[in-house]
Amino acid sequence: VSREPFSPSETFTVFQNGFTSRPKDPDASWLPTIFTEFVVTEFIKHRGPSTESRRGVELGPGAVKAAGLLTRLHRLGCRVHDFGDLSFTSVPDDEIYNNRILNPRSVGRANQELAEAVDRAVSAGHSCVTVGGDHSLAIGSISGHARKCPDLCVLWVDAHADINTPLTTSSGNLHGQPVSFLLRELRDKVPLLPGFSWVKPCLSGPDLVYLGLRDVDPPEHFILKNYDIQYFSMRDIDRLGIQKVMERTLDQLVGKRQRPIHFSFDIDAFDPTLAPATGTPVMGGLSYREGMYISEEIHNTGLLSAVDLVEVNPLLAASDEVKATARLAVDVIASCFGQTREGAHAVYERLPGPGSPDESDSQERARI
Repeated sequence: VSREPFSPSETFTVFQNGFTSRPKDPDASWLPTIFTEFVVTEFIKHRGPSTESRRGVELGPGAVKAAGLLTRLHRLGCRVHDFGDLSFTSVPDDEIYNNRILNPRSVGRANQELAEAVDRAVSAGHSCVTVGGDHSLAIGSISGHARKCPDLCVLWVDAHADINTPLTTSSGNLHGQPVSFLLRELRDKVPLLPGFSWVKPCLSGPDLVYLGLRDVDPPEHFILKNYDIQYFSMRDIDRLGIQKVMERTLDQLVGKRQRPIHFSFDIDAFDPTLAPATGTPVMGGLSYREGMYISEEIHNTGLLSAVDLVEVNPLLAASDEVKATARLAVDVIASCFGQTREGAHAVYERLPGPGSPDESDSQERARI
């Protein structure tokens, strides 16, 4: 499916997704916030269990919103269509699968609902932003995106490959496995989990590029090496520089044919000195400049169709560190939609002169 390039003033949808596959108090409500300003986003509320002892990632969307995401997008001239609220209900007595995989039915059902919502948004011609929550949500966001855009490609920016299978994971956490459910090449390596019968692999190895890897498990490394998946570790970024890495990335993904890009960004791709409020920080990550360059180059392709921003965890850092991490997330998203380090300047019809009408008469058309 060929899509027309997107402009900064294009209408797009932001799903605020508090979904996580980590364990939490099943009686606690997940309370993301309703976006009601010029840019209107989805309100997604989730109640249910998860799979890791450290809680808080479900609060990430609220922190990102509080950091000024709406205001920033408003200043960029973005318009957002509100597709309504999504809510996820956990499955009672969600038993561990194969003595290993935690909460498969709840995670599967939530991702199925998210996939349907993303499908609706993209089918309506909007770019779709999903704010998590943990990275297990990519099962739903990419699956839903692929229903409308089966030729999509994925840029996955993360300290981790998240490509363990249910048979290779040592933790049982589904947020470390989403890519394995999406790759056609791993179809015969991934067992059918309860709640996952709807998932259909929608990517091939050449459709995926990783950036920022620096904590990869042995089975994941085997998959990357043997299944034709392009990846750039932090060592590669140090060696080549971010400009060359992005040139090679975009050549791989859209060099031969233009197609929609799904940009899936885990905040732990950044160095923990920049993004301390996240669940699995790894030293030696992206600098601010490298992260912004990646997002800017994705925007410059004109092919961005969907964005995931995940793993901001407000309970794992001091207040000022949480705010810094959330502001960083806002910068990533804003750079995807036209913010540049030259400034996001309004485009005017003309400059006022001494004899011209008041400056306010100049029509502000868009922001770049």
